[in-house]
Amino acid sequence: MHALRGAMLTCTGNPFVDGVDATRRYESDAIVVIDGGRIVEAGPAGAISARLPRDVPVECMPQRTLLVPGFVDCHVHYVQLPVIASHGTQLLDWLEHHTFPAEQAMGHAETARATARLFFDATLACGTTTAVSFCTTHPASVDAFFAEAQARGVRAIAGKTLMDRHAPSALLDTPARAYDESKALIAKWHGRDRLGYAITPRFVPTSTAAQLDAAGALWREHPDCWVQSHVAENRSEVAWVRKLFPRARDYVDVYARFGLLGKRAIYGHGIHLSPRELAVLASTSTAIAHCPTSNLFLGSGLFSWRRIAKLRQPMRVGLGTDVGGGTSLSMLATVADAYKVAQMGGVSLAPGHVFYLATRGGAHALDLDERIGSILPGLEADLVLLDLEATPLLAQRTRRADDVDAALFAVFVLGDDRAVRRTYVAGRCVKRLD
Repeated sequence: MHALRGAMLTCTGNPFVDGVDATRRYESDAIVVIDGGRIVEAGPAGAISARLPRDVPVECMPQRTLLVPGFVDCHVHYVQLPVIASHGTQLLDWLEHHTFPAEQAMGHAETARATARLFFDATLACGTTTAVSFCTTHPASVDAFFAEAQARGVRAIAGKTLMDRHAPSALLDTPARAYDESKALIAKWHGRDRLGYAITPRFVPTSTAAQLDAAGALWREHPDCWVQSHVAENRSEVAWVRKLFPRARDYVDVYARFGLLGKRAIYGHGIHLSPRELAVLASTSTAIAHCPTSNLFLGSGLFSWRRIAKLRQPMRVGLGTDVGGGTSLSMLATVADAYKVAQMGGVSLAPGHVFYLATRGGAHALDLDERIGSILPGLEADLVLLDLEATPLLAQRTRRADDVDAALFAVFVLGDDRAVRRTYVAGRCVKRLD
């Protein structure tokens, strides 16, 4: 057992539903007690210190820092890390010229292992403590990701990508192989330590009806797994899906026909969805991973918060870096672009809204908000210590901040990995700048 003492900020609910003030908890002087990788207590230092056993070490956080929950990246492609920041056009050309060549290299186990090491070095440096990643069609790429995640003790979700058409032959599998290899990987990795498996058809255009049917069968057999894919990222992609499945009502209906909607299903992007499709996703508790840096970089479009706000049932929404189409593994950069995208749509998200999306909102999108995403008793102790004065520019801005919201927003807009002073995974410090 040990404890951390300092300023603390966390979400306790959904600010999009109940308002920011009712779902935010800030303590200027808090103690977070950790035992066995979980949070035992979290609250005002005066009250907790009075009953804390004397032999429990209490580490005081540096001045001008803020303890927050670890960040949750709901959609990323670790295997595309080698092509981040590559010049390209839009989605379908990007896949052909950058994504597919990079993914073919992941058939080599050592290449996959080296990429996984670099990925977790970078994400933990940025304060991301939970990542949901696509692998490639090669089982070795899944093994490399999970082995590295397990060695570091992080919470991670991933799966073998399923593709049996419209891709290079070196990346294609078959419906039978997709089913058999995924089933074997589920048995090998799902539920081990902090690891979870995601059944992973890349997107409708690269899977035949037979393969999508196999994916649905896998989820029925393993309902505690996740499903991840893409939906309505690009207008040309949407038109392609319409041609491939002319009897389906729309893009979302294709996934519905194969039993791939529901809680623990999370779809990247969701930019070009109709009101009907959004309503179906919300009513089935299917989540969207909003990937603003990728959407801007690939010219895919702007995610509409106005449409989300009009839904009768709240939508589960998290944030994804979507590297390599995304331009940064930093959730701070991702939050900053999420705010800008909302502004372009005429919606000004409050600091509390974007903070929620990066933490508890991501956990809720993954059906993991009873395990991660907040600083609350019983949850896993994934934490980040933000430095409010990490750079001279950030320091001069936060010194002028009137409240914690203004300071936090400045970190989101001006911060980078230097603003992440420490990262804790299950109570263990894995990055420390001081």
